Amino acid sequence: MEYLGRRLAPFSDAIWRAIDEAVIKAARDRLTGRRFLDLEGPFGAGLTAIEVGNDDYCRQPGPEEAGVVMSRTLPVPMLRKSFRLSIRRVAAHLERGLPLDLSPAQTAAEAVAAREEALIYRGQQDFGVTGLLTAEGRQHVSGGGWSQIDRALQDTLAAVTKLDAAGFRGPYALVLAPALYNTLFRLYPGSDVLQLEHLRRLCQGGIFKADIEGGLVVDPRLGAIVLGQDLRTGYIGQDGVHYQFYVSESMVLRIDEPKAICTIAASLGEESAGRAAATGAA
Repeated sequence: MEYLGRRLAPFSDAIWRAIDEAVIKAARDRLTGRRFLDLEGPFGAGLTAIEVGNDDYCRQPGPEEAGVVMSRTLPVPMLRKSFRLSIRRVAAHLERGLPLDLSPAQTAAEAVAAREEALIYRGQQDFGVTGLLTAEGRQHVSGGGWSQIDRALQDTLAAVTKLDAAGFRGPYALVLAPALYNTLFRLYPGSDVLQLEHLRRLCQGGIFKADIEGGLVVDPRLGAIVLGQDLRTGYIGQDGVHYQFYVSESMVLRIDEPKAICTIAASLGEESAGRAAATGAA
């Protein structure tokens, strides 16, 4: 089914290839969840919900009562951002070989990617979609100040130990807020070993920087990202000045094993935060 309207666009496949390349690259640079979580699909734009868990009675029926067996479903959100390209600039590119500025397409792709990341990590509680940081039943470690050189390893080890005790053996992935991730580029005293390289031996599923607070360690068996429509660009029309497009996708994080997630309430610590505030005031 041609629902993206691309055949209605009055230009060649070469323009579409350039747009697609720009969109995919811009989104890939922002996406972290897809690097350590399993992907299922894409199953098509028609996937609006997925069934989760097992069917069960909504309550135990009485002796003379018929039982009601219920299924549980999880909605599959669609993410969408529109953008425009100048008709004249597209014509100049096709007719004269001038460079075509595709930054509007890249900006739209980055917005969709940021929204996917937010759904993976925080979910959308209003619609019953939970994320890695908000999943009920997840494990948790009360971390400390990572300005101390050994604290990152201590907190990560504590999280891995909790996952291991729950039967999740890895390989583990570690996801950190940018400030925490950046502290891992320090050398251990008296050595040439970066904290980052040391932790990679423990977290062989990868270490990633994402727009979150604190950190989390996950086992890949926690679930999967389910794709309806993967990232695609569609054509809307034109108004005589601009060609109008949109970037869209549909996806949801299905969490099968919340105990395969361990969040870490870590920070830089008061000393480091004080130095940062003083630097800003100066």
